[in-house]
Amino acid sequence: MSRLYVLSESRGKESAGLHAYLPSKRLAWTVKGTQSAADFLKTDSFRDAMGAVMLGAYGVGAAPQEPLVLLAHSRLVTNGTAALPQNNQPVRSGRVSVIHNGIVVNVDTLWAAHAELQRFAEVDTEVLAAMLDASLRGGAGSAQATRRIYGALKGAASMAWVHDGLPLVTLATNTGDIYLAMDRQSQMLVFASERYILEQVLRAAGPEDRVPKVDAIEWLSAGNALCFDVGGAMAPQRHVLAQEALLADDPAPPLAEPGLSAASTVHHDSFTGRVEAIGVLTRLADESLVRYGEASVRALRRCTRCVLPETFPFIAFDHGGVCNYCRSYRPRYGGMHPEETRKSFIASLERYRRNTAGPDAIVPFSGGRDSSYGLHLIKKEFGLKPVTFTYDWGMVTDLARRNVARLCGQLGIQNILVSADIKTKRDNIRKNVSAWLRQPDLGMVPLFMAGDKHFFRVVNELKRQTGIQLDLWCANPLENTDFKSGFCNVSPDFDKKRLDYLTLGRKARLAGYYASRFLKNPRYLNSSLQDTFGAFLAYYVEPRHDFYFMFDHFIWNEDEVNRTLLGEYEWELSPDSPSTWRIGDGTAPFYNYIYMTARGFTEFDTFRSNQIREGQITREQAMESIMVENRPRVPSLRWYLDTINLDFNDTIRRINTLDTLGLHR
Repeated sequence: MSRLYVLSESRGKESAGLHAYLPSKRLAWTVKGTQSAADFLKTDSFRDAMGAVMLGAYGVGAAPQEPLVLLAHSRLVTNGTAALPQNNQPVRSGRVSVIHNGIVVNVDTLWAAHAELQRFAEVDTEVLAAMLDASLRGGAGSAQATRRIYGALKGAASMAWVHDGLPLVTLATNTGDIYLAMDRQSQMLVFASERYILEQVLRAAGPEDRVPKVDAIEWLSAGNALCFDVGGAMAPQRHVLAQEALLADDPAPPLAEPGLSAASTVHHDSFTGRVEAIGVLTRLADESLVRYGEASVRALRRCTRCVLPETFPFIAFDHGGVCNYCRSYRPRYGGMHPEETRKSFIASLERYRRNTAGPDAIVPFSGGRDSSYGLHLIKKEFGLKPVTFTYDWGMVTDLARRNVARLCGQLGIQNILVSADIKTKRDNIRKNVSAWLRQPDLGMVPLFMAGDKHFFRVVNELKRQTGIQLDLWCANPLENTDFKSGFCNVSPDFDKKRLDYLTLGRKARLAGYYASRFLKNPRYLNSSLQDTFGAFLAYYVEPRHDFYFMFDHFIWNEDEVNRTLLGEYEWELSPDSPSTWRIGDGTAPFYNYIYMTARGFTEFDTFRSNQIREGQITREQAMESIMVENRPRVPSLRWYLDTINLDFNDTIRRINTLDTLGLHR
C-alpha cells in the first residue's frame, strides 16, 4: 500500500507518520518523521516498525493470521512545528490514536472547557484524541464519543481513530473528505481523502498487491461516520454525527469488555527526523523602521472623481482633474437588476447539474473574503454541490486555513488540498526577493507571487480526475490591479472583459520586460526560474473551458459580503487590518508596503476607486478607507520575512530607500 501513501503526499509533504495496531495481540506501534511520505518510507524507523508489525500479523506465512489496522498520514503543517514529534500525525492521547484532516478553529476553547485533560502538543488534533479518550473512559461507545466531538468542534474534521484496547476503527467526517473501498470476502478496507487517489491505487494494482477487489468506491458524505469491527465480520455500522441522533446503534461501552485493561496493551513509539533548536537567538526586529507618512500621502494630487494618485502608472488627468481610468471605465453593474441578474446567472448553470450524489462544480477556495462568500452562494443560493480545492504554495496564512475550515465544516463541503513543496517554494521566494533587493524594480514585484499561479493548471487536473466540467471562480472584478503590469511599461487595457485577460501583444511586452530584467540582474537566474516560467504559462497560456468568474455575472456588494461572513460563519478577521480583503494572503502586506513606500498607493486605492465608479461608495468614504487600510501591517510583515528567512531590519531599510518622493519622511 506504499503507492496509496505516496499519492496522498500531494496533500502535505512536511511530515509523515504511521500507526499500526494488532487488536488481538494488543500491540501498537507509532512511527513519525519530518519527511515527505516517499522519504519516510525509506527510513530505518519505518522499516523496523513495519518489520515487527508484519511479523505479528503474518507470522511466517504469506497470508495474514491476525487482524491489522494501519493509519497513515502525510501532513501539511498548519499549527504546531513539525520539529516536535507530538505535533505530527498520527496524534495519540491516552489510548486513542487519531489521524485528522482539517482545522479545529475553536481548539483553545475546547481545551479550556476540558481543563481536566492534559495538553502536550500545539497541534489541534490532540484535543480530538484527548476528548475521545476521555469519553471512552467515561463509558461512551465509539459512536457516542464521536458525536460528542462533532457536536463541540467548529471547523473541518475528517478523521480516523482507534483505541488500542478495542478491535474497532472509526471513520468520520463533517466535510465528506473520506472515500473507501471494502472487499468483504478478503476482509480488507482501504480509505483515502480523495476519490482519485483511491482510484489510482485500485486501478494500478497487480495480482500480488494487497488491495481490495471492488467494483465501486464508497463516499462517506458529510455528517456521517462508519465504525468497523476488525475483530469480527468487518460489517460497518453507519452513524449520523448529529448530536440528536438515536444512539441505539452505538456499540456497547467498549472499555467494559473483559480483558482489555490499560496495562494489557504494549505501545511502541519512534520518531525519525531533524529536531530543530527552539528559541535560537536572532536579531530583534526594529518595528520603528516601518514608515507611513499619512499627511504626505493625503496631499498627493488625485483624480477628482476617484482616489488614484498622480504616481499611478499611465495616469492622465483632464482639465477637470478626472483621470483616464475614470473616463474609460465601463460600469459592470450599472445596468443590472439584482434579482433578474441573479436568476439569469443561476439558470445558466443548470446544464452542469448532476443527478448523482457527487459534486457538480469545482470551486478554487483560498479562504479569502470573495471565495468564502462565493462558496456560500454556490451552496445555499445556487443549489449546486461544490467541491473546493486549495492550492497551498507556502504563503497561505493560518488565518486563511481556519476560514477554509469554518466554511467547509459548516456547509459540509469537501476541500481537496493540493500542497506544493512548500520548503522549495519559500526558498524560491527568498531568492527572488533577495535578488530584487539588490536592484529594486516595481515591475518585478509580482515575481514574488509567481509560485501561486499554478492553481490554473491544478484546476484542470482536478477536472480531469473528477470528471466535473464546471469550475466557478469567485474573483471580484473590482479588484483589478493593472498597475502591476503598468510598472512593466504595459499600458492598461480599458476594453478587457475579464479580470485576468491580457492581449497577446501585452503578454509579449510583459515577457520581454521580465527577460530584460533577468539579464540585468543575474541573481534572478536561480533555481526558481523553472517554477516562475511554469507560473507564467499556467496563468496566461493554460486553456480554460466551462468556467465562470461568477462576479462578472452576479452583483458583488461589500456590505452584503461582510454581513454574511461575519454573521453566519464567524469568519475570522486579522488583528492588524480593519479590512476583510487580502488578509489570508501572506505576501500582500509585503508588496503593498513596497508600493506604498515607493508611490504612495496600494491595491486598496484601485479597489476603492472602482467602488466609486460603480456608485457603491463616495469619494470621501474611499479616501478615509484607504488612509486606514494602507497603513503597514507590521505583524504580517514580520511573519512574511521570518517565513522566507530574510532579516526584517535590513529588508525594511532597503525598501525605505525607494521613498524618492519624500512621502514617508
